[in-house]
Amino acid sequence: MTDSRISVRVILDNIRSGLNVGSIFRTADAFALEGVDLCGYTGRPPHRDILKSALGATDSVPWAGHETTAGCIAGLQADGWRIAVIEQVAGSVPLEEWQPAVGERWAVVLGNEVRGVDPEIVEKADVAVEIPQFGQKKSLNVSVCAGIVLHHTSLTLRG
Repeated sequence: MTDSRISVRVILDNIRSGLNVGSIFRTADAFALEGVDLCGYTGRPPHRDILKSALGATDSVPWAGHETTAGCIAGLQADGWRIAVIEQVAGSVPLEEWQPAVGERWAVVLGNEVRGVDPEIVEKADVAVEIPQFGQKKSLNVSVCAGIVLHHTSLTLRG
């Protein structure tokens, strides 16, 4: 890990598309995040689709595989990490109002492309954050969502 990395991890909760996973690796590299946690049936490098869209970021971003998202989160919380799920749920905070403090360690959970973040995981989080949307669909591709949220988080935590 280099000195320029920020204390942010991305937890992928059962992401089915390797192309999305690879794209999120590239985003994690762009913002110099501490790492990526691949949970459940989320693919792992060297899966062909992940490597195709990651363009080498799987070599520059530390990652770990976990059997379950709940187990991953429990381990991170025991080590002092705070958990933010990105999901449209009752009580969620609009992204622009979520202001993690410099020095805090955050893990951002992104959910399955169809079902979102598992409700069990939402309950374990410190905060639920959502991206305000104004169109009819009220949904973004998970890799696009990652880019928006991680840009905000990176800028906020870098001060």
